[in-house]
Amino acid sequence: MSKQDNRTAVLDSAHIGDIRGALGTIRHNDTAARHGWMAKFKTLLAILGPGLIVMVGDNDAGAFSTYAQAGQNYGTSLLWTLALLIPVLYVNQEMVLRLGAVTGVGHARLILERFGKFWGAFSAIDLFLLNALTIVTEFIGISLGMDFLGVPKIIGVGLAAVFIMLSASTGDFRRFERFSLILVAGSLLLVPILVMVHPPMTQVAHDFLLPQMPAGGKLADVMLLIIGIVGTTVAPWQLFFQQSYLIDKRITPRFISYERADLWLGIALVVIGAVAMIAFTAQVFIGHPEFGNFQDAGAVANGLAKYYGRLPGTLFAVALIDASIIGAMAVSLSTAYALGDVLSLKHSLHRKPGDAKGFYAMYCGLIVLAAALVLIPGVPLGLLTNAVQTLAGVLLPSATVFLLLLCNDKDVLGPWVNGRFFNVLSAIIVAVLVLLSIILTAAVVFPDMSGESISNILIGGSVIGLIIAIVVNVLHAREEMEKGQVPHHKARKMDLHHMHSWRMPPLDQLPPLVLSQRNKLWMAVLRGYLVVAMGMVIYKVVASML
Repeated sequence: MSKQDNRTAVLDSAHIGDIRGALGTIRHNDTAARHGWMAKFKTLLAILGPGLIVMVGDNDAGAFSTYAQAGQNYGTSLLWTLALLIPVLYVNQEMVLRLGAVTGVGHARLILERFGKFWGAFSAIDLFLLNALTIVTEFIGISLGMDFLGVPKIIGVGLAAVFIMLSASTGDFRRFERFSLILVAGSLLLVPILVMVHPPMTQVAHDFLLPQMPAGGKLADVMLLIIGIVGTTVAPWQLFFQQSYLIDKRITPRFISYERADLWLGIALVVIGAVAMIAFTAQVFIGHPEFGNFQDAGAVANGLAKYYGRLPGTLFAVALIDASIIGAMAVSLSTAYALGDVLSLKHSLHRKPGDAKGFYAMYCGLIVLAAALVLIPGVPLGLLTNAVQTLAGVLLPSATVFLLLLCNDKDVLGPWVNGRFFNVLSAIIVAVLVLLSIILTAAVVFPDMSGESISNILIGGSVIGLIIAIVVNVLHAREEMEKGQVPHHKARKMDLHHMHSWRMPPLDQLPPLVLSQRNKLWMAVLRGYLVVAMGMVIYKVVASML
């Protein structure tokens, strides 16, 4: 271990060493520059994994249900939400990958150390509860897919649970990543279904690029679904998973550019899969009695088989099982990583189960619990799936706020802190996410609110958020100039070698984070509002059951 490594905050010694990715190896002492496209390509192959897995893992059972509901109930009119989410996906996950590569410390531990026990516990509890429910939805997806294929529920769910536990319990990081990338490739099964169903691609492109509200349908239901799309496409667990998984893969700052490419590939696969599901589901059911009457993903497979033949239905069921398995693996790992980080337990896929008992016990325990709940008769599976995605959309703004504050913490990221453009863009994203939550609450309280009112809230709120973000960053830049500091977005370009070698010092050497009264107030207001918004979502879900 080098002197630089001895001064870093890496919490588990297994997180330092050779990068042994699914598609290549980079030695720990390999610091040579990459010259030529072949050398860079081999490096990219070795780095590939975290971005692909976290993105495709988010196109899970909940995503299948949410996207299929959007297509079956409203056609392709909500495709535009996916286009708007692309910058959100990149900005959030790019900040996370920087935090992981530079700090060597998981997201939950950073929140605990920098914001205190209260906020750390609040975030950990949010993550644990939401992840536990999310894993249940993954096994719902497995159950629905197996049912279409004629596999008894108890056998299909049981075998999948054992399979998921064994995949991560070998003590071989490379083996786990190779298995995960096979599942990532399985997500491409949605493409041949799109080709077989062949929806009008001109209409698909139009609805993807031009925002609109679907004609017909209750406003509260439409807004609940839109926020569900946000929640299933940009879920809080992604932040915790990618940061910890990237650390476990031993990726350091010098490979951040390659990891960004990995992330963009993952985003491309997510968008392709989501667009395909909404488009072919709309085409399958339009003009038939099932249009506007979504049940669950299993009914979508049956609809494909009914109107387009057994093959596309089978491919959809297999893709659903594949997505549910990778989703269950990633969500369970994000929880085990986070709790291991906070509780200072050994937490690495490089370790055998006997060498990290707590880590693997949490991972397997969540899988067993979720599988057992799915097998209980009478559980409202479809309603639970949609409720989880909506809750994720409501909780996401608070997670993004902590992420933004951490990425502006100079003691944590040093020369890698956010530039001004990233801060403005992130502030706009947070504002839009909060606006969606506000609209959800208003739609529940005032179900007859017009679509014009919604548009006015979105446009007006976005403009106000943009103005506030610009003013705050201009004032911050003026303060830097008055203090004689070089703006950080320029300082980052000065010394590439310094940036590649800089790592966060040990946590006990960091000076305490001093939050301004303004930041404390805004954080308290945000949390208070989220409690109200979550209450409204729960009310809406309960009302739907009656």
